[in-house]
Amino acid sequence: MKKKLQIEVPNGADKILLHTCCAPCSSAIIECLMQNDITPVIYYCNPNIYPLEEYNIRKEECTRYAQSLGLEIIDADYNHDEWLCRIKGMEEEPERGGRCLRCFKMRLLETARYAHEHGISVITTTLASSRWKSLEQIEEAGAHAVAPYPDVTYWKQNWRKGGLSERRIEIIKAYNFYNQQYCGCEFSMHKNE
Repeated sequence: MKKKLQIEVPNGADKILLHTCCAPCSSAIIECLMQNDITPVIYYCNPNIYPLEEYNIRKEECTRYAQSLGLEIIDADYNHDEWLCRIKGMEEEPERGGRCLRCFKMRLLETARYAHEHGISVITTTLASSRWKSLEQIEEAGAHAVAPYPDVTYWKQNWRKGGLSERRIEIIKAYNFYNQQYCGCEFSMHKNE
């Protein structure tokens, strides 16, 4: 990256828990954090991803990238059945609809819980890097997630700006990342057919 994007982490934290959906979305964000002397702990929490093979491919790519940078990656338990129960009745919602908000809340609440239990005071998410996602929904989900944990702050950051989208494309090519063709759940998969 030619010019380093200046970022300010809440409370001056130098370590954050980064909820990560996939390697392509996280790559430039992780690089930016490290350039600003912030250590991200990668938290792979994506029970929405279907099928299991897709989940594993995305997890392996995240792991490969994290390990290449000497970063810790935590794999949350994959429980797609619980996720399906949580979004029941919202299967036909459009992308950026109520199902997505509920999905974000579930995943970020789990991220906040992990941060609370492991003494990490700031969380953020790579979901905010995707132009296909609603930043308003992501921010609402982040605020919801940290509400039960006064010791954890949700870092509201628009990861689409500051050249990160362009840098992401460069890193995807450099690492030859698997680049998925749908958000993750079976319902988003059908929208793209």
